[in-house]
Amino acid sequence: MAAPEVHHLFHAPISDHSFSDDRSTLAVARDNNVELYHRSGKTFNLQDELRGHDKLVTGVDIAPQSGRIVTCSQDRNAYVWEPSESGEWKPTLVLLRINRAATCVRWCPGETKFAVGSGARIIAVCYFEQENDWWVSKHLKKPLRSTVTSVAWHPNSVLLAAGSTDGHARVFSSFIKGTDERPEASPWGERLPFNTVCGEYLNPTAGWVHDVAFAPSGNALAFCSHDSNVTIVYPSGPEQPPQAVISISTQQLPFTSLLWSSETELICAGYDCSVYRLMGDANGWQITGSLEKDNGRPGLEQREESALNMFRSMDLRGRASSADDTKLKTVHQNSINTARIYQESGGNVQKVSTGGVDGRVVVWTL
Repeated sequence: MAAPEVHHLFHAPISDHSFSDDRSTLAVARDNNVELYHRSGKTFNLQDELRGHDKLVTGVDIAPQSGRIVTCSQDRNAYVWEPSESGEWKPTLVLLRINRAATCVRWCPGETKFAVGSGARIIAVCYFEQENDWWVSKHLKKPLRSTVTSVAWHPNSVLLAAGSTDGHARVFSSFIKGTDERPEASPWGERLPFNTVCGEYLNPTAGWVHDVAFAPSGNALAFCSHDSNVTIVYPSGPEQPPQAVISISTQQLPFTSLLWSSETELICAGYDCSVYRLMGDANGWQITGSLEKDNGRPGLEQREESALNMFRSMDLRGRASSADDTKLKTVHQNSINTARIYQESGGNVQKVSTGGVDGRVVVWTL
């Protein structure tokens, strides 16, 4: 396995990050702004800054085909940024109509609309209205009972999954007449008017759901929660009980982000500061290891040895610390906020990227 590519951009948390389709541009949410980095050789250099929000930027996403950038913030606003002829980025305000912070944003695969989660128990599905020449939104409300922490699109650009702090992962229809074509029938449903709830799944301990993701085929849903569980749901048909609901309880700290690298593999990352691989199918799932060289967190023997060294150091030097006792054995030196697909071909993901509280963006080869 190739060594990970580490880009230490700054000493501040990265709320979210996104790469352009050709991977030459990296957008990073830092405080109230979005910084755009351009690849030059093996490094990324700061090229531009998107200023417009006046509170923490919580989400950023670059549309692969059009290159438009969407951002959302705790200031309750979202902007769509498009490059002008002069090379500057021109923002367009989106009418979200929410009274709490926006928490996450993602373009749909068709790039005709995007979804913004919020603390107002609302998901704003935003689309461009040609008549008035602006971005407007329709609200998914019921049965959300708390803050929406994550959103993920089905490959058909109509179904939308959302994770929430009420312990549920839900699948909604976001069908908008005039914008969307009628989707083909799937295990999630056939007739799908706006705000149809196609699935609602409670976490085993009702812990916060941190992230949700559809499988590449769209026929399975995975979500991770604050009780260190990862749950995979295989639907069987509209208004039918699911074919299988598999919940994996891990010994790691909670995962905050997950993605499918193939139909049988998940990549998860979070508070453990490391990236883990899970494999399985409808018959069962298991965690198979870490992408770190030393396989993640130190084992029991290493911990016992470090305790022995600590007491020895206290005896010799009068203090417990050593030169590198603040450095973790992982690539990331703090928790990971987001994992994104970096490179894929033929439906299989070859590389993923992670952004963390330590100001690093790391590209991992699977």
